[in-house]
Amino acid sequence: MGADIKSLRNRIKSIDSTLHLTKAMGLVASSKMKRALDGKAKSTEYKQSLEKTIRVLLQSSDCKNSVYFQGNGKIATALIVIAGDRGLAGGYNANVFRLEKTFGNAVRYAIGKRACDRLSTPYISAEKFSYSDAKILADKLLSDYQSGDIGKVAIISTKYNSMISQEAVLEWVLPFDIEPSSDGAGVIFEPDEKTVLDAVIPEYLASVIVQKVRESFACEIVARRTAMDSAGKNATQMIEDLQLEYNRARQGAITQEITEIVAGSEV
Repeated sequence: MGADIKSLRNRIKSIDSTLHLTKAMGLVASSKMKRALDGKAKSTEYKQSLEKTIRVLLQSSDCKNSVYFQGNGKIATALIVIAGDRGLAGGYNANVFRLEKTFGNAVRYAIGKRACDRLSTPYISAEKFSYSDAKILADKLLSDYQSGDIGKVAIISTKYNSMISQEAVLEWVLPFDIEPSSDGAGVIFEPDEKTVLDAVIPEYLASVIVQKVRESFACEIVARRTAMDSAGKNATQMIEDLQLEYNRARQGAITQEITEIVAGSEV
């Protein structure tokens, strides 16, 4: 009986330590969440502003027939996989890797420590990923696209639906699927539309990559906070159950001791 009481006490202590850890990680995730969601919103706004410019440029037949929109006839693919820097975020990383596993042959680029470890590529942090990092990657992809080394570019990332819903998605980003718009009718581009388009495309692809990374990072933070809240609730329930079991065991031990004392006094 004494061994059972000691074992229960140790288990309660262990789970209580875990509870403190999950609470701390949940607080850290909560403190990062607003900044992450703001970053997602700003990167989306910037990407959309560049996309509006491209829609206007596509009114020109030279731009509409560009290789960036019509394709270069090649089938080789580049795949960007965006995962988290850390674990303990529910199924966030696992969902990304499950989708990546179903993808066929491709030149793979990883963003996020977990993705870099899985694909054995140099470490690139998802949390600290900058526009300059995206520009370097975008320039590399466009160079390979123009040379014919690749014909398509896809991104596996996590889409933010709500605080309780995030899903791993695959999106084809090159060749671009953008429809022309007449909203900017009458706008004059210097020196000409094709030159402006060629200058905007690298910026646009970089903005797409940044937006996907920012959105994925926001999903990671939200998923981690949700996971830590759930773990905290489970730990609290386990402690309550173990405490009840401990009290019963302790009460049983006390009753046994009293019984033995009474029995001894009657001898």
